[in-house]
Amino acid sequence: MNQQRLYSIIVGPHVSEKAAIMAEGHNQVAFVVANDATKPEIREAIETLFKVTVEELQVLNVKGKTKRTARGKLRQKSNWKKAYVKLAQGQEIDFAEMA
Repeated sequence: MNQQRLYSIIVGPHVSEKAAIMAEGHNQVAFVVANDATKPEIREAIETLFKVTVEELQVLNVKGKTKRTARGKLRQKSNWKKAYVKLAQGQEIDFAEMA
């Protein structure tokens, strides 16, 4: 897989309360990934970019919410894809260090 595709698969980390709990207790990290990304592509991108070993990978599609605008019209937010990545024992990804 070419380097440009690797960088386009991982959109960024998904920061939430649930993601923080999973990172502490289960050695898992949550990422927002491209909608057209597959499990093997996501696994390869994470292992290559962060130099870690992925033990388990769960991918789910998140349906965009319907919101009401100030004028009362209904608008649909975009659908997106989320990946939960379980890392090998003793490995971690530190996002603060990368900034």
